[in-house]
Amino acid sequence: MLTDNPEFLKLRELMVSEQIERRGITSINVLNAMRAVPRHLFVAQKLLNEAYADYPLPIGLNQTISQPYIVALMTDALGLKSHHKVLEIGTGCGYQSAVLAEIAAQVYTIEILPELAKRADNILQNLGYRNIHGKCGDGLTDWAEQAPFDRIIVTAAPLNLPLELLKQLTFDGCMVIPFGSYSQDLYRIIRKSNNQIEQQRLVPVRFVAMTGKVEKTTV
Repeated sequence: MLTDNPEFLKLRELMVSEQIERRGITSINVLNAMRAVPRHLFVAQKLLNEAYADYPLPIGLNQTISQPYIVALMTDALGLKSHHKVLEIGTGCGYQSAVLAEIAAQVYTIEILPELAKRADNILQNLGYRNIHGKCGDGLTDWAEQAPFDRIIVTAAPLNLPLELLKQLTFDGCMVIPFGSYSQDLYRIIRKSNNQIEQQRLVPVRFVAMTGKVEKTTV
């Protein structure tokens, strides 16, 4: 694991206390994960001074690293346990993957853009994560051989809820996903044992669009 900088440690603690705890996130696991992951290592050198700011940042290729609070909120909504196997769709820079891996047993993450997938893999390997399994491919189907997953998190927005992803959840498993076009909302979806779903709207959000097979396969 790479060594950390005391100044960044201080900024990270402020991020957790002022941006996350203040907004009502109380899970010790989530707060500790947000404290543990060095967010500044996932952003461009020119943006280091903004790494712990309360807004998303560009990571190239028209993609972003999410606002810290949204990362914490989505992680909290998953209700992660230490034995869980998680699917993450949209690796991006790898920051959310690392936060998940601080709590869950195994994280399977996928990124459709090869340059981002390679960059994220390099960062995560350098940080010493061995419970994160990454690949470049289509998020809808390309980790399906590892299903079922206890939890699924989607960090890009399809227009509607994808049926194929629901099939990859365990019964009573949870998925956190944004969907919509220009107007998007974040949802917590539970797959019930009778194959029905329980759906809870969380907050309005703005994510990049999910691309690939999902554009043709939604419910």
